[in-house]
Amino acid sequence: MSEDRMSETGIRVEEVTSVEAPPKARVADVETAPEKLERKRDYLEGFLAAKPAAVDPHAVGGDLYEAVVNALKDIYDPEIPVNIYDLGLIYNVEIDEGHAVVTMTLTTPHCPVAESMPAEVELRVGAVPGVGDAEVNLVWDPPWSPANMTDEARLELGML
Repeated sequence: MSEDRMSETGIRVEEVTSVEAPPKARVADVETAPEKLERKRDYLEGFLAAKPAAVDPHAVGGDLYEAVVNALKDIYDPEIPVNIYDLGLIYNVEIDEGHAVVTMTLTTPHCPVAESMPAEVELRVGAVPGVGDAEVNLVWDPPWSPANMTDEARLELGML
């Protein structure tokens, strides 16, 4: 109920004495608290259901493989200020039960470090924990070219 009247200043004033109660919510249409909080089954279905496949430590992406690659990245060509891995001199790294085989090349067959570089690679890779024996295969086919370099090496040498 309300009553309208005019005040002395000409403003209309409405006094409210009672208000109708708002309609009550219907319980059947409202989810209960446990239903709201319960995770919907289809929300993450297939997303986290399968565990990631285990990575072989000897294969690409494995810890031992990455440790060998990091050891190779510590070896620099004496004539070019870039490590031999980014320079593209390393063609392949295989690790089998602690035996590492590195297939590599040099920039030219007449490279001044042709005798010492493979020995250094063998020593550095053999020093990686988990590698018991290291072997280096020096190949000339395919010949090395600047296309073998990583983008980081090209950037370092001002070729990018």
